[in-house]
Amino acid sequence: MGFVTEFKEFAVKGNVMDLAVGVIIGGAFGKIIDSMVNDLIMPLISAIIGTADFSNMYIVLKGNVSAGTSLVDARKVPEAVVFAYGNFISVAINFLLLALAVFMLVKGINSMKRKQAAVPAVPPAPTKEETLLTEIRDLLKK
Repeated sequence: MGFVTEFKEFAVKGNVMDLAVGVIIGGAFGKIIDSMVNDLIMPLISAIIGTADFSNMYIVLKGNVSAGTSLVDARKVPEAVVFAYGNFISVAINFLLLALAVFMLVKGINSMKRKQAAVPAVPPAPTKEETLLTEIRDLLKK
């Protein structure tokens, strides 16, 4: 079996196609969550704590960095060591919201699967041959 034939078999399998669709949808879904954090949640947090731009939140551990310096400029200061926690906060909020959204999605899918499994399957009506054989069997019993 050649490489191309083997690859075609692999690529056409349902799981690979499902994975590809999942990755594409996941990328788009990640952008939605990112927008939700940056455009909806961070302004609310900003109203509460006073700043929406977490990317410039850091603590100087070593070196002389003047107050109000951006993180990019603080990292350029020779011998300066900065503990940049602000971006981590934004990424953590993104992750928590994405995890919550995926959890809700999986929970909904599992709920639908349970409902579908709970519905008893109706047996198919007997064929003409089965009906005729049943009648013959019942007549022979008499």
